[in-house]
Amino acid sequence: MNALEIILGILMILVSLGIIAVILLQQGHRSGVNGVISGAADTFLSKNKARTVNAKLASITKFVTIAFFVLAIVANIIALS
Repeated sequence: MNALEIILGILMILVSLGIIAVILLQQGHRSGVNGVISGAADTFLSKNKARTVNAKLASITKFVTIAFFVLAIVANIIALS
């Protein structure tokens, strides 16, 4: 095991913990009685959905997940060579 594999392994662990943290910080999408009662308010507030914390966490999740897959592919390429 060389130094590059160790560094990639540490990065994979850190990115994995980042994915877990970002996913746990997101709110669940619940529907039901609350969704029926607040349906009109939801359409008014949906104009600014891109600015909410949950929307930012969703975009961070996408980028961290892409970084995880890129690291996994690079680690496999290095391990095969």
